[in-house]
Amino acid sequence: MTLRNILPVFALALGATNALAEPAADPFLWLEEVEGAKALEWVEAHNKISTNKLEAHSAFQEIYEKNLEIYNSKERIPGVSQMGDYLYNFWRDDTHVRGIWRRTSLSEYKKTEPDWETILDLDELARQEDENWVYKGVDCLYPDYRRCFFRLSRGGADATVVREFDIEDKAFVKDGFYLPEAKNYLAWIDEDTVFVGTDFGEGSLTDSGYPKIVKQWQRGTPLDKATTVFEGEDSDVYNYGYTINRDGKKYRIVGQADSFFTSSIFWQKDGGLTPLPIPKDADLISILHGQALVQLKSDWQLGDKTFPQGALIAAPVESLTGKQPNFRILMVPDAKSSIERVHTTQDHVLVNTLNNVSSELLQFSYREGRWQQSAIALPKLGSLSVSGTSDSSNNFFVSYENFLTPDSLYRVSGDGKKIEKLKSLPEFFDGDKFSAKQHFATSKDGTRIPYYQVMSKGMKHDSSNPTLLYGYGGFEVSRTPNYSATTGTAWLEQGGVYVVANIRGGGEFGPAWHQAALKQNRHKAFEDFIAVAEELIARKVTSPEHLGIYGGSNGGLLVGSVFVMRPDLFNAVVCAVPLLDMQRFNKLLAGASWMAEYGDPDKPEDWEYIRGYSPYHNVSKDADYPLVFFKTSTRDDRVHPGHARKMVAKMEAQGHEVLYYENTEGGHAGAANNIQTAYSNALTYTYLLDRLK
Repeated sequence: MTLRNILPVFALALGATNALAEPAADPFLWLEEVEGAKALEWVEAHNKISTNKLEAHSAFQEIYEKNLEIYNSKERIPGVSQMGDYLYNFWRDDTHVRGIWRRTSLSEYKKTEPDWETILDLDELARQEDENWVYKGVDCLYPDYRRCFFRLSRGGADATVVREFDIEDKAFVKDGFYLPEAKNYLAWIDEDTVFVGTDFGEGSLTDSGYPKIVKQWQRGTPLDKATTVFEGEDSDVYNYGYTINRDGKKYRIVGQADSFFTSSIFWQKDGGLTPLPIPKDADLISILHGQALVQLKSDWQLGDKTFPQGALIAAPVESLTGKQPNFRILMVPDAKSSIERVHTTQDHVLVNTLNNVSSELLQFSYREGRWQQSAIALPKLGSLSVSGTSDSSNNFFVSYENFLTPDSLYRVSGDGKKIEKLKSLPEFFDGDKFSAKQHFATSKDGTRIPYYQVMSKGMKHDSSNPTLLYGYGGFEVSRTPNYSATTGTAWLEQGGVYVVANIRGGGEFGPAWHQAALKQNRHKAFEDFIAVAEELIARKVTSPEHLGIYGGSNGGLLVGSVFVMRPDLFNAVVCAVPLLDMQRFNKLLAGASWMAEYGDPDKPEDWEYIRGYSPYHNVSKDADYPLVFFKTSTRDDRVHPGHARKMVAKMEAQGHEVLYYENTEGGHAGAANNIQTAYSNALTYTYLLDRLK
């Protein structure tokens, strides 16, 4: 398990600035009061202006209805987790707005219309308890998977209520384990013992708002009697505990994440904690056949060996307690590839790799003291996603998609040789009318930046094509080819061109690609994005009049920074759940956890470079900006809605016209159900069509 699996992840030519002058007192701080009466009145007024304008557009209603049809389609592939003899799925549609958690057998799942057994109906639960419950996940106890922890959020926030549930009884356990709402966790050790991290009271949370203290809690005892296993520092991001069950053994793991990308890992045994001798920026993936699997983020000198950055390595668990762990290399990506994700089955390691931003899947088996590699023959030139892996089975599922090919789900046998195609999505738009090609732009420092361009086969290079450029560029998150029915119907079929820029800061080419845009090098991501925009204009795909950009979360910071730097390049900007006030980001909600990515604005040496791109501090009354559409959520407790609110208020005070929409539910995803998602996306595409066609 890695920190990025535990914590939610969101998702340049520097323009002139006012040197490094300290900004004046912020007149819009009152908008940071998330549910303040004055702030919510402001939100309501701005929502009304924007929604009235966009809903009145001739395209809106058709886009909304088509979106809702897509999101509620019964033909969607139900993704599954595999536990024991059952396959489990969480499902939303027009009759299950909040969703149901359900299960079926493999033989049923293979049918066109499986017979599902409902385990928990969230719509019914919300009605009974008069709560706005949003499903946030479930964790069941190995090996019989009968007892589970349900994570339920009010309105879609990251903070959750955790409750113990019995699958066979289909009911929450009376007097079972329970945590009130907080950014917390419960992790099974055994049926009567758990690791727990939550808000225990004053001093128990980090500056980022996550658990600082790891405790061990025994069933039937009050939470305040739980025993402290580890207490970290206020400056830590998150501290946690969990258990790896392998080969009849329980490996208890405790982690101290002192930044978003670094952790100290400990074994809990013999009543104490033993440090795991691996680099702090390495990820402990799992344990298999007594071998600890580790992925490196930087070169590691161990004795007379150097293990290269990005490598997947393994060592016998018992050797980790000695001075010289006996690591061996399973895989080292080259300059054009990276390890995207690592999974384990009962006996094998599955490595999902990217090769020039296209997925390939490898399987590693441990035989006679050696790791042996084989490739799994799945479609290429697209994205692969592994699911349904289990500690008690070697079979698993893989989905495949690309920009023009709907998802297909395959079941792969334990030896990787039998690949059975189980399900496919229907085509929601005619992919044969379009083409998707990879191109490269040259960034300011000469680095080649790949981007995917999806367009009509008959497109003319006459600079008139409405074009939407998407980017993210942060937290080692890769953006790979994916099939979007809403993008296809609401944009491509309306004559639009869709472009995805694989800029630095992401993980497309491994840790080095991410680290190239960290902290003082953040401008590299902006330069890359601008280079792609300029390349699209130079190739006469589009022109500034017809070019729009979209980004959310860290991508919201990206497009917010770029439109302020280069307003001449764009005529539409969708800035969703964004970071924008980079002087205060570390003081708002989970913001302190991202200082390893951006730097610490409270340090003068860091603020010196952050100040250069902070959108809130560089927006100017004298510039000619396009009409920007800002979107956020009141219930986003990850990226504070105050970022978007204050940016809008400041731009309006400077005389700029903007659009603003804040959903009162939905958390960082911006929507809590299919209806809200369909509506929000309809607003977005209506705005883009209005601005760019």
